[in-house]
Amino acid sequence: MSEKSKYFVVTQKAVPEVLLKVVEAKRLLDSSKAITVQEATDRVGISRSSFYKYKDDIFPFHDNSKGKSITFVLQMDDEPGLLSLVLKTIADYKGNVLTIHQTIPINGVASLTLTVDILPTTGDVSSMIDQIESQPGIHYLKILASE
Repeated sequence: MSEKSKYFVVTQKAVPEVLLKVVEAKRLLDSSKAITVQEATDRVGISRSSFYKYKDDIFPFHDNSKGKSITFVLQMDDEPGLLSLVLKTIADYKGNVLTIHQTIPINGVASLTLTVDILPTTGDVSSMIDQIESQPGIHYLKILASE
């Protein structure tokens, strides 16, 4: 009986250290800074068996997001131009907004749900999300889905 794959989006702080080291070892291998798996695993401080056990199960979010859509929700201050900055950031990274829904602000805070098409030309999605999240007036950002 085959087990169906399930995917989760978690923040870096929730990921065990060994999995983060697997990601780093994969990055070293991809960037040719390490010639062999042994050298990469030695540099990051994990065993080769740990690397092989998890290498196909973890990847940075942006590495597997091209050609997909991402839905996220954020809470933001009701300030003129703030929504425009969020949309400009998405445009700067060459993401394509598919849907947008903003609630009526309550106590000066609005909720915004966006679905963004991640194209082959879209820049680093993690950086895009970090840039949106760091804007003054953005209180909260959470990825709801990636399809």
